Amino acid sequence: MIIRKATFHKSSGHFKDCPKPILAEFAFIGRSNVGKSSLINMLCNNNKLALTSRSPGKTKIINHFLINEKWYLVDLPGYGYAKTSKTNREGFATLIIDYVTKRDSLVCLFVLIDSRLPLQQIDLEFMTWLGEKNVPFSIVYTKADKNTKTELARNISAIETELGKVWDELPNTFITSSEKAIGKNDVLDFIEAHLSAFPKK
Repeated sequence: MIIRKATFHKSSGHFKDCPKPILAEFAFIGRSNVGKSSLINMLCNNNKLALTSRSPGKTKIINHFLINEKWYLVDLPGYGYAKTSKTNREGFATLIIDYVTKRDSLVCLFVLIDSRLPLQQIDLEFMTWLGEKNVPFSIVYTKADKNTKTELARNISAIETELGKVWDELPNTFITSSEKAIGKNDVLDFIEAHLSAFPKK
């Protein structure tokens, strides 16, 4: 797939405010500072599409981007660390829960994992919860260019060993780098392959 047009469509502070679920949606989520905005911008060939910041936890709402006028790429609030009040953090959790469990047009949730780090407990807990709720998701390893190939392979192997203790079969996985555009075609081809399965309304 080639993304020829990517435009901001709408921000929603509450689940009920999201666009009508008539187009397929592919959503991206991860711990704060995992590189989500950079990955979205890389996929869409637009480094100003999604907000990037040195301060983690900036995405506080659901952002819908219309892609090729055919489907939505959805930027979800990060979970975990964010410089915000406890009330706001609880609001983020409610927003995320409502979206991933109730959104009929969600085809796949891409969960971003920092490939440089050991598996974080919050990532494991979140993905385990997704499995319990039967939410379709894939794992996207980010920042793959920050380690050597040997280090990268070792880190991912260790993460997948831990995940294997929870699941008999692992979700689809993608290795990416926003700076080097690694994994771009893999993610977009996956999306294209699953678009046809979404019922047109």
